[in-house]
Amino acid sequence: MEGTDPVNKKLAAALSGGAVLVLALSGCSDDEGNKVDDWAKTFCDQAKPQIQKRADAHQIIISTAADSKPADIQAADSKAFQDIADADRALAKAVESAGAPPVENGEKVQQDAIKELNATAVAYEGLKKQVDALDPTNQQKFADGLQGVADGLTKIEKMDQNALSKLEEGELGQAMAKQPGCQKPTASTPPKTSGSESPNPGSTASGSSDKASTKPAKPTSSAKTEE
Repeated sequence: MEGTDPVNKKLAAALSGGAVLVLALSGCSDDEGNKVDDWAKTFCDQAKPQIQKRADAHQIIISTAADSKPADIQAADSKAFQDIADADRALAKAVESAGAPPVENGEKVQQDAIKELNATAVAYEGLKKQVDALDPTNQQKFADGLQGVADGLTKIEKMDQNALSKLEEGELGQAMAKQPGCQKPTASTPPKTSGSESPNPGSTASGSSDKASTKPAKPTSSAKTEE
């Protein structure tokens, strides 16, 4: 019987592949003009706490992927999904507050990003409801249900990337890459050690690299959670 651990590690791997705002920005820029830089600073200053909130939520799921009981996984995943949904809504408001970026089709770029960030927030709340509805007292059914959540998360990851890609292109993306508020965050909660390697958390790992990875982490060999 498959335990919950390998399934939640798949969930963690899918989540860590999701965007944490500025995923693949180059971090280099020719000086394209103060207006674009000013917009990037305005947005990134507001976005910073939300980017951190998402990173912490990612780490919660990764940390509970090893040696955790179904009820603990359920509680952690539920909180993480709600936190990400809240952060995405706040990011949408930050894009709205910053105004249309001073680039070609800036108003459309802004509106598309707002729409898709809000849609992603709704989708994460849908995952939270799925997790909340699982029965942690039946490990097999819980593992099967968690598999469905992981599959849904893979689809939402694409929505995340689409929402953020609108802001990551060209001179706007280059300007954002220079802003401290849009840099890859370090999760506040360190991952648990359990004798097996944690999945590479990519965007949610410690900030040892200047660039966040766009590739999903690979699940590693898992420990059994059954008692």
